[in-house]
Amino acid sequence: MIDRIYLLGIGGIGMSAIAKYYHAKGLKVAGYDRTPSKITAQMQESGIPVHFEDRPDIFIDFSKSERERTLVIYTPAIPETLEELRYIRNENYRLIKRSMALGEIAKDMRCYAVAGTHGKTGTSTLLAHIFKSSGTGCTAFLGGISKNYGSNLIIGNNDIIVAEADEFDRSFLQLYPEAAAITSADADHLDIYGNIESIRAAFSEFAKHVSGTVIIKKGVGINLKEATAKILEYCTLGIGERPEGIPADFYAFDIHDEGEGNFTFSMDFQGERITGCRLGIPGLVNIENAVAASALAFTYGISPEKIREALKTFSGVERRFDIRHKGEKIYIDDYAHHPEELKATIGSVREIFPDRKFTGVFQPHLYTRTRDFADDFAKVLGMLDNIILLDIYPARELPIPGVTSGMLIEKIKKFSGKDAVLLKKDELISLFNKEIPELLVTFGAGDIDRLVPVITEIYDKADNV
Repeated sequence: MIDRIYLLGIGGIGMSAIAKYYHAKGLKVAGYDRTPSKITAQMQESGIPVHFEDRPDIFIDFSKSERERTLVIYTPAIPETLEELRYIRNENYRLIKRSMALGEIAKDMRCYAVAGTHGKTGTSTLLAHIFKSSGTGCTAFLGGISKNYGSNLIIGNNDIIVAEADEFDRSFLQLYPEAAAITSADADHLDIYGNIESIRAAFSEFAKHVSGTVIIKKGVGINLKEATAKILEYCTLGIGERPEGIPADFYAFDIHDEGEGNFTFSMDFQGERITGCRLGIPGLVNIENAVAASALAFTYGISPEKIREALKTFSGVERRFDIRHKGEKIYIDDYAHHPEELKATIGSVREIFPDRKFTGVFQPHLYTRTRDFADDFAKVLGMLDNIILLDIYPARELPIPGVTSGMLIEKIKKFSGKDAVLLKKDELISLFNKEIPELLVTFGAGDIDRLVPVITEIYDKADNV
């Protein structure tokens, strides 16, 4: 019987949710991470020991020779050279990846999963909120911090689990959902997959794991012929557009711009209409996420009225089009780290604030992703008025010769004629202390999030002077 859970990389968004889950279930939980963060501090405050030195003796003390009662969970971001990992392997403790741990938790539950190279965090968090606010309830493992619940984990008292199905390292193939949404299947993680065909094949395989219903965005090019689940499509019509015929099984239509990024809209779910919808967060792209989440909730059996009310009270996800300050000057933080995500966020910001001078700070994430999409990154970043880059955040990777943020600066100049600058983090803060951009968005999936509270404070103080 397992009663001790030890996590290597416990501070990660997916790992911390699993740590919190097992802690809430009464198991003894502890772990290692490379650096302290807001998440690790919260876990420490809740009684989960976290340390930041690579020390096998801490694990030895935690396990106390209870080998058969100790489960070790690790993230692929942990390097094979970590001494704790080496010791655990050499001593033959049970060691599994995070994806397998989530699969084991979900296997005896009714799993509602959201997959996609983009959109899965916002969609899965909204789905969890619909389940919660409707009174149905659920347990949810989220890829971001829900602003409604202040956590990446929601604990329920029924057998429903909402899971963000991550395609990295083919992790989502550990899940066997009752129903799933697929929001996108673009090229990404080419260090794992090699090419877009392999990515699409993995999504096709994931769809074969679904027993009940797959709800897929219309136009996502994956082969679903071998899937045994019912296949339904969703889409979003243009602003003010009304349907001609039946554009999809689930769709949003009659979208009206209410100003400052807020919209009202209607949805059609296989002939059943939900009118007067309004999201509690801005951004046209979020309507598309709302259709996918609402379609899954409707498939489960939640009423249109309760779905409409849940949409209105949804507060969004930290670091997903997260408006940190809105006054004379505006600051938004966003997790975008892929060219398509950057393009969507920049486009949304332009729609909401068309007359503002737009400064973007981008921290590239991974050497391989920067290399594989360098031209695309450069073209999208050229949409900004002022472009500031930080050094590449390596995460699990070692440097690749010639792949740097400076390489992107050259390409930005080539494609847009604009000059970007490369700054260190302390230089960035010094710059903003002297001159605050009129409209600022910080982009990236690395440790740029550590700068967000500091930048927010600069903006807050400026408006209070």
